Amino acid sequence: MKPSHLLLAILVVFVWGTNFVVIKWSLAEIPPFLLAALRFLFSALPWMFFMPRPSVSWGRLATFGLLLGVGQFGLLFYAMQADISPGLASLVIQSQVFFTVGASVVLAGERVRPVQILAVALAVSGIVLIGWHIARDASTLTTPLGLALILLAAASWAGANLVVRGAGKVNALAFIVWSSPFSVPVLLAMSWAMEGPDVMVHALAHASWAGWGGVLWQAVGNMLFGFAAWNWLMARYPAATITPVALLVPVFGMSSSALLLGEPLPGWKLLAAALVVGGLGLNVWASRQASGGGG
Repeated sequence: MKPSHLLLAILVVFVWGTNFVVIKWSLAEIPPFLLAALRFLFSALPWMFFMPRPSVSWGRLATFGLLLGVGQFGLLFYAMQADISPGLASLVIQSQVFFTVGASVVLAGERVRPVQILAVALAVSGIVLIGWHIARDASTLTTPLGLALILLAAASWAGANLVVRGAGKVNALAFIVWSSPFSVPVLLAMSWAMEGPDVMVHALAHASWAGWGGVLWQAVGNMLFGFAAWNWLMARYPAATITPVALLVPVFGMSSSALLLGEPLPGWKLLAAALVVGGLGLNVWASRQASGGGG
């Protein structure tokens, strides 16, 4: 990977990692499915009036929008409201790397190396360690439901990665903008059904400037910049090369959550992070070896 492209990827995951704190702040004022709907609404408007639709099918745009909006962020926000701490969410969501690589092997015929199997085993052992502590210690601020929802969100992210890879070298920003509206009606319907119209109206009427600032950061900083840059990179590099850069997300996520939210970092959580990040890092090394060590 070119050094400039690597720096871009690191900047994206810094934004994504610290964004877990912003999500938690936003959820204090806006319920999760409504927050996700607003995020994707402002990712589409007014931007779609200023850029042409990318040359991909409506079906691909819709599939990506639903996987990302409902599957990844709808579930992520719902879990983070009360079922998982921001630091652990930032860690577990990175299992998307292995979902992406695994799906690429099955669907696209990409080869997996033995060392990548070891990488998966390391990361899975970290997830198992988290699950074990969740089951025996209520003070983890995480429930089994929260862990399961984040794993489903990670699988949805992996699906979105494959959809955008199949789109080829399209305008990444336009792709994000034009795919975003597809998730909004579904998320609003879920908010209406699960959170209730009274809660929705109250949140919209009483959210502070900080709450709306969080929404705009979700839409512009995290979504338009983050995913547009990520999709641009995904279209130019193999999945096994670019997706593991996201191993820095939990580093930024757990550290910012500890600093800004006071989330505790006991030894077991650091060990779980080391296992997951170690597995991701080993996968980076394996993918570079498979491509001849090119950068």
